[in-house]
Amino acid sequence: MRFLNCGTEPLGIYPVVDRAYKLEALYEAGVTTAQLRVKDMLGDVLENEIIEAIRISKKHHARLFVNDFWELAIKHKAYGIHLGQEDILDANIRAMYKANIRLGISTHTTDEIKIAEHIEPSYLAIGPIFETNSKKMVYDPVGIDDLKRWSKNVDYPIVSIGGINLDTIEQVVQTKAANGVAMIAGVLEKDEVSEKKTKALIEIFEKAWNE
Repeated sequence: MRFLNCGTEPLGIYPVVDRAYKLEALYEAGVTTAQLRVKDMLGDVLENEIIEAIRISKKHHARLFVNDFWELAIKHKAYGIHLGQEDILDANIRAMYKANIRLGISTHTTDEIKIAEHIEPSYLAIGPIFETNSKKMVYDPVGIDDLKRWSKNVDYPIVSIGGINLDTIEQVVQTKAANGVAMIAGVLEKDEVSEKKTKALIEIFEKAWNE
């Protein structure tokens, strides 16, 4: 019961944003994969935000993963869903699979990787690679060496996340362990999308990935 793959193109720079409108600037800068992660909306307001994010993403032929709200993602035909370890316990994995939607799962340890692999997702996210201020640190940083070591036994695309920015991205991509690099703060300047930073990150990713 393996979930759909994400195509032959690397996931690349994979920003995680809290508002749909931020996607427009990211896609115009060259991003092809993004995640909508909303934590402060409910009801119709939340649903409309997800509808708008999907609309913008389809307009740009981009791969949008909706964090957590898998039922709304299925209802409005999102490209994909992203779930954390706690979320997969309550989610209806079979319903997602039947909807022909992609699924990404967060992992922080080798045990969590095994749990995620059992679900056969579209990709695994591994992190935090470095220390980060974007989310409260519950797990110790994975680091470059463990990212390389863990990835050798994983038969799924890997997205690295956590503390990755202009200063650290090159060493992550050069491992060839992850074909996607997720980030929250890395593409932002004063909480808004920075086209300059985003384009610079894409350039570094593509150069290091193709070396």
